[in-house]
Amino acid sequence: MRAVLAGGGTGGHVIPALAIAQELRDLYSAEVMFVGTRRGIENRLVPAAGFELRLVEVGALKNVSVARRIETLTALPAAIFRSWKILSNFRPDVVIGVGGYASGPAMLAAALSGVPTLVFEPNVVPGFANRVMAPIVSAAGVHFQETRRHFQRCQVTGVPVRRAFFSLPPKPPGGPPTLLVFGGSQGAHAINEAVTNSLAALIERVPGIHLIHQTGERDYNDAQAAYRRSGVGAEVFPFIEDMPKMFARADLLMCRSGASTVAEVTAAGKPAIFIPFPHAADDHQLRNAEALARAGAAVLIAEKDLTSEGLVRVVRELLCDPARLARMSAASRKLAHPDAAREIALMAGRLAGVPA
Repeated sequence: MRAVLAGGGTGGHVIPALAIAQELRDLYSAEVMFVGTRRGIENRLVPAAGFELRLVEVGALKNVSVARRIETLTALPAAIFRSWKILSNFRPDVVIGVGGYASGPAMLAAALSGVPTLVFEPNVVPGFANRVMAPIVSAAGVHFQETRRHFQRCQVTGVPVRRAFFSLPPKPPGGPPTLLVFGGSQGAHAINEAVTNSLAALIERVPGIHLIHQTGERDYNDAQAAYRRSGVGAEVFPFIEDMPKMFARADLLMCRSGASTVAEVTAAGKPAIFIPFPHAADDHQLRNAEALARAGAAVLIAEKDLTSEGLVRVVRELLCDPARLARMSAASRKLAHPDAAREIALMAGRLAGVPA
């Protein structure tokens, strides 16, 4: 079996795609190729994982200037042709689009060539490329039940995440109430600032609170200095390598609500305060957070409403109410999909006509 995974750009696209690729290898001994762009994180992660990567030149169409949009549209035929040449040489049995700039041209080239296509959509609202391809793809795997209405042939699979998130050890009883704050690998300045400005009030309102805070490189020194001045118990890192370990130690998370983060939160069954990135394409982080808030698994605070007073109030209400945290944890775990990568790989195998 030969499979192409098309798309990328961010870790939220590439990391689940790598999990799918590995599952394709394990299930079918598949030969897998990635198609991406020069700008994406796939250039670092895909070769490091041992997969071949081919590149196409394609730009953005959403949330860009008119001039940039015209430039992208002008270059699009060449990107589709380049994708067609890559597919013609590789001759895949199925093409899986994971979103991102390269996904659209490769998926369109596959559809025009009669190659079965599978969309993977981790957000409540599909990204631009996946919305454009929705009417013509062979099938779709999605994270949220609400997303099914966008595709004709669709299955709720969830988002592939590391196995470690599904088997966290229980937090030992009797420890301090612990809040884990993070904003992705680069950090989130608005969250960092709100938390460090709230330290004095947090100590007063939540006695004994302990914070674990991933700030990103840019805000690390300022945050470290703020924690030292406050005297609050804290561990501050520019980046956390072993995030499952930190999840296990936390009673409550405060973070953005990108698709991969949401999937990790539900896999771990952790209650969360989501502060969506307000400039995400199609406001998908807000929609993701709303879905978990409706399920009782999370509390949503819009960044525009992120004040010290409101932050401290919500953290106190949650950390001082173990029964509510337990209910949120149970609701979160119900949304988890431990076999997401396998289910997506099996869908691809069925489209390719290859028995598992």
